[in-house]
Parts: sequence; C-alpha cells; structure tokens
Amino acid sequence: MIDFLIGVDGGGTGTRVRLARAAPRSNQPAAPRGYTELAQGSAGPSGLGLGIANAWAAVGDAIAQAFDAAGLERPGPARTAIGLGLAGVHNKQWAQAFTAANPGYPALVLETDAFTTLMGAHGGHPGAIVAIGTGSVGEVLLADGTRREVGGWGFPAGDEAGGAWIGLRAINHVQQVLDGRQPRGALADAVVHACGGHRDTVQAWLGGATQTAYASLAPLVLRHADDPVAAAILRDAGREAAAIARALDPQGTLPLALCGSLGQALRPWMPAELAARAVAPAGDSAAGALCVIAQYLAYHPVQ
Repeated sequence: MIDFLIGVDGGGTGTRVRLARAAPRSNQPAAPRGYTELAQGSAGPSGLGLGIANAWAAVGDAIAQAFDAAGLERPGPARTAIGLGLAGVHNKQWAQAFTAANPGYPALVLETDAFTTLMGAHGGHPGAIVAIGTGSVGEVLLADGTRREVGGWGFPAGDEAGGAWIGLRAINHVQQVLDGRQPRGALADAVVHACGGHRDTVQAWLGGATQTAYASLAPLVLRHADDPVAAAILRDAGREAAAIARALDPQGTLPLALCGSLGQALRPWMPAELAARAVAPAGDSAAGALCVIAQYLAYHPVQ
C-alpha cells in the first residue's frame, strides 16, 4: 500500500524533495492519485554525472530531511512511490544504472529534470519552459500531448546560459587577465579571490573544477554586473536563453516560464520581447515530479 509520494528535483548543485501523503485511490479509471503535500527537504547534488551512488545518497538525505520536517518517522521504501527529475537522464546507461539501484520503491518514475520542471511550471498543461540553473534546457508540451526538448546537451559542450557556462566564461576571462591579455576589473578580482587569490591557486582550482564548481562562480558575475565583462557575459546568456525559447515555440503563442535558480535572475539580460511574455512558474521541478508519479499511479496502481 502506498502511503506517501515523493517528488525529487536533482541537479549538479543540489537536490530538492517534496513529500506528500497519498490520498485513497479513486474509483475513476486513470484518475491521477491525489495527495496532500507535507514538507520539503534538500541535500547535495544528485545529477547522475556525479555518480549513481552519490545520486541515491543525496536523494535519501533530502527525503530524510523532509520526513523530519513533517515530524514523521521515515517508513521503508515499500510504502512510498517516487518520481524523480534528474540531470543526466539523457545518458541511458546512467539512467538504467540508477533505476537498477532502486532501494525498494514499488513505483519509481525517472524523468529528465526538464520534463518535471515543465510539469511543475504549468501544472501539466501545454506550455514551454526555459530552465537555467547549473545547466540549461528548454522543453515544450503541445496541446496534442507532444513534447520536445531543446538544449540540455550537458556541460561543457552545451548548457548555454547555465551557471557552469557563465562560470567557465568568467574563469576564462581571469586567465586572460592574469596573463596580461585583458585589463583587470571588479569581476576578475572577485573570481581570483574566490579561487584562492593568485595564479597558482587558480590553476589548482581549475585542476579539480567540476560543473558545480564552475556554476559557483555565476553569482559573482551577477553581483558584478556593472563590470563590462560581466555585463557582456550576461547579455550573451540572455541571447542564448532567447534562442532556446524561439526554437521551442517559434510563434510565441504558448505560455513561457523561466525556471531554475538563474531563470529570473537572467530575465533583465534577455531580449525585451522574451522578457515581456515570460511568467514565473506555478510550481517547481519537485512539484512536477510529484505530478508525474501521481499520474503514473493512475495507470499502474500499486496494491
């Protein structure tokens, strides 16, 4: 018997969980399973590119925190259904390895974080999203049920406008500054300080830098937006986000939500026509993951 539903949003920066109590099953065929949200939890990154064991550990930590916040003892997975939107699901080997390591959930749905973000943003209705966090991706759901994705190719080859992409641009600028190829400004000072303070520490930082580490530099770029180099990076990021949106919905007729930790922060740097029609999402990716698992249970009931 399913007593709880869990929705998970996991990426390269962190993991967010929404815990809900499952309502009794409806007698109506194919009716989504009802639920009442109880609490939220968070933990470290669970993007599949950081390792399957790490992903499950982060998901487990966030779930434990959610049950603690609800004042409930955490039950075994046999009483829980889980929906997950995780970065890295496009890699089929990673996705298969993750589901194979299922610790015992009788119902598990693994989706891209783009799709769960879309579901959360528009409540399962047609629309488009551009999600910008550690990485970036766009997804659209059409009225006929067709879904399509743009971007999401992964860092460093893709994920334009994402936090890691912004951070990579910033650290490349710092390299040129330290070489004397570019003048030093406020952005370079801030990034050098964040990476240890001098050339040797910057090189050491680069040697161990992950996608998450690069993304940690993006807030510095936003904070120093009056620096001309930072402003140029942010304008480029805005143009990249606009290109994703246009590819998803060339006519611009569907509702568009800017999602992710950087979605709204980059709005002032996007072309005016995109910023004008963009709306805040109705719910987040973890809420979308709850919606996904509830819909799944309507067609795949667990006794």
